[in-house]
Amino acid sequence: MDERGARIALYGHDTMGLGHLRRNLALASALCADQGGPGPQVLLVSGAAEAGRFPLPDGVDLLVLPSVAKGADGGYRARRWDLPLDDVVRMRSEILAAGLPAFAPDLLVVDKVARGFAGDLEAALPRLRAAGTRTVLGLRDVLDTPAVAATEWRRDRTTEIVREHYDAVWVYGDPRVADPVGDLRLPPSVRRMVRHTGYLAPRHRPAATARPVPGPYSLCLLGGGEDGEALARAYAAAPHTAGVTPVVVAGPYLPGRTRDLLHAAPGLHVVDFCEDPARWVAGASAVVAMGGYNTVVELLGTDTPALIVPRAVPRAEQVVRARRLSELGAVDDADPADLSPALLGRWLAGAIGTRTPRDGLDLDGLARVPALAAELVAEARRAA
Repeated sequence: MDERGARIALYGHDTMGLGHLRRNLALASALCADQGGPGPQVLLVSGAAEAGRFPLPDGVDLLVLPSVAKGADGGYRARRWDLPLDDVVRMRSEILAAGLPAFAPDLLVVDKVARGFAGDLEAALPRLRAAGTRTVLGLRDVLDTPAVAATEWRRDRTTEIVREHYDAVWVYGDPRVADPVGDLRLPPSVRRMVRHTGYLAPRHRPAATARPVPGPYSLCLLGGGEDGEALARAYAAAPHTAGVTPVVVAGPYLPGRTRDLLHAAPGLHVVDFCEDPARWVAGASAVVAMGGYNTVVELLGTDTPALIVPRAVPRAEQVVRARRLSELGAVDDADPADLSPALLGRWLAGAIGTRTPRDGLDLDGLARVPALAAELVAEARRAA
């Protein structure tokens, strides 16, 4: 990005599933792709211990924070310790307040929560601002229903934090599908900071992809697996098309009782953990999946037919995303209350042998982000 190479930090709070981590890994890979000159040094900040299981591009290293888990009721707790949540947040805050200024990034990209989890970034942000770091808030296409998203934005004082500590807001989506700028009713001072990047969709051609099994296969993607039990059980029990192997990617957080059931299901091929399920999507005959951002964009970059069975609690984010994409003909969606083995079997039988073109969507976010980052890094360098 310049003669010295940039320093870029990517923060994800990672309290449920692997969505923030996988989004930041995709960004790191795009930023580190060969663009001529010295590559950037990227610090990936994550609250997921599983971050170390993913391959890292050259120039990328990890800062892993004590982990927090989000329950079905929307409440939080320490994931692995018997400690009060306040103690874990204080530890995270002190690590960030020391670690981020020591790395001295030209650019910090914060995923979704401007203050960090429970404010764990609040001590670091003023120090970085004073040192000239440029800071970006990255938002996925859908945060929740418009009413809930706007309420949470106001409750967390996000507009004030963004005005005080941020230089830009990147929306990782296509405003024709979903536009959090309108949903959040942002004031003009924040609207001027917004750039829609397009979806962060990897592009894979079937001929270039690895395969989980020989021959035709259908694929069930559970994301991190934490909230995938109902879909996993329905897919395992569904009638599957003869000659098409059913494959399920369970995710590291799938509860053990359901994982055991999958491994015991006759004819089902189970992958307990896959660092890059996107490489299998393009070659699948059909995909049944949860509705998280990363899972969906991995589908959108292909023409593989997809049925999204979204999570409905504690957020409606996945329901909103699935419905809007379904209305555009990019995916099919099912109400999670209607989920059954018979429903999945009928859909798979009708989908296998078809393809779904998605050329009308803006899927070029990973190609645009490096240029947007370079502009902000150049600003930081000029101001230094």
